Amino acid sequence: MGNDKKRKILELAGEKTILRPRDVRDAGLPRQYVYRLLEEGKLEKVGRGLYKLPDCEVSEHEMLLEVARRAPKITVCLLSALRFHGMTTQNPFQIWVAIHHKDRVPRLDVPLKITRMTGKSLTEGKEKHQINGVKVSIYNPAKTVADCFKFRNKIGLEVAIEALKDYHSQNRGTMSQLWEYAKINRVHNLIRPYAEAIS
Repeated sequence: MGNDKKRKILELAGEKTILRPRDVRDAGLPRQYVYRLLEEGKLEKVGRGLYKLPDCEVSEHEMLLEVARRAPKITVCLLSALRFHGMTTQNPFQIWVAIHHKDRVPRLDVPLKITRMTGKSLTEGKEKHQINGVKVSIYNPAKTVADCFKFRNKIGLEVAIEALKDYHSQNRGTMSQLWEYAKINRVHNLIRPYAEAIS
C-alpha cells in the first residue's frame, strides 16, 4: 500500500516538475511519504516546501511559475524579462523582480534579485503571460529596455545597449513605445545616441 502511494507521489512530481505539499494533499496522499521519498533519495528538496525528482532539471520558467504562484503582485523585470523575451544571452541564476519601494521583500525559496520602483515606472508596461496555466506578470520589451538603461549600474551599460540592439533587430516593438517608457524612467536623453546609431 505504501509503495503504491510513493509511486503516485513520484508520478505527481514528474507531472508538476516542482512538487509542493499542497499538491500531495490535493491528490489525497499523505505528506509523510514525501519525507520518506526524500530519505530514500527519490525526491530532492529545492527550497522550503519545494521538491523535485533527482534527474529533473528545474528550468527558469519553473522558477518564474513559483514566483507567480507565491507572490502574484510582483513583476518580472530586467535580466529575467530580457531572458523571457529572448533578448539576451545572459542566463541569470536569480529571478529579477520589481516591487514598490515600501513593500516588504517576499519570502520565497526561489533566489530573487529585488529592484525597487515607484509610480508609473512600477505600474506601466506590465504584460500577463500564461505559463503552464499560471499568469506571470512580466514587463514588455520596450519597458524592459528602458529599465535596463535606468538600472544600468545594476546590470551594466553593455547589457542595456545589447538589449536595445535586440529590441530593434528582432522588431520587439516600435521606437515610439520605447520613448514612452524612456520618458517615464527619465532616460530618453541617455538612450537617444545609442538609438540613433542603430536606426
